[in-house]
Amino acid sequence: MNRHEFLEFSTAELLVETLATRIGDLLTEGVRKRAQASLLVSGGSTPIPLFARLAGMELPWQHVTISLVDERWVEPTSRDSNESLVRTHLLQKKAAAARFIPMKTEDGTAAEGEEHCAAALVEIPRPYDCLILGMGNDGHTASLFPGAGNLAAAVDPRSAKICMAMRPQTAPYERMTLTLPAILNSRQLFLHLQGEEKKKVLVKAQEAEDAREMPIRYLLRQETTPLAVYWSP
Repeated sequence: MNRHEFLEFSTAELLVETLATRIGDLLTEGVRKRAQASLLVSGGSTPIPLFARLAGMELPWQHVTISLVDERWVEPTSRDSNESLVRTHLLQKKAAAARFIPMKTEDGTAAEGEEHCAAALVEIPRPYDCLILGMGNDGHTASLFPGAGNLAAAVDPRSAKICMAMRPQTAPYERMTLTLPAILNSRQLFLHLQGEEKKKVLVKAQEAEDAREMPIRYLLRQETTPLAVYWSP
């Protein structure tokens, strides 16, 4: 049974309003049922309006933990840092009351920081309530990049690792990423896409034979965790 939803919106604004409301409901439900909830997010420019909308929502933020799906191994003050993006656009207004757990550690490399990052992330109860993904034009998601040397280890369903260092061949910076098993250990996955080009990439990924060529396919073809694709022009 395919558990995935594909939702198209006429405008980015309508998508943001609908998705923010759904995320808010899931976080509120998590706090009501378990006294806490978690939201894991991705970087890039696409989620910035969503972050801004969530930041102003009246939610039980003091009981919500926010973290990242992946991170570039740069200083948190860098403009290329996902942590910086989240602090600037999401951990504001009402959402400033949430707890934030970064992925970047003081270690010199992501490979050296795996244990410290995992030790921080393990504080977040699993399954995660909401996890928001993006997708690159090469079909990568999180920092699961095609052609990366340790992609196979990061998508191994038997892996017990929460996070893993990744060095993309086609993008700058060493990265830290959640592994595929960690991503799938969620109550609800969202794939947030904008633009006709991303829609074409999504169609190509759905038709692709080899998931290694377009790692987003690992998420699209799995049937263990509900996935909702939100797309707007």
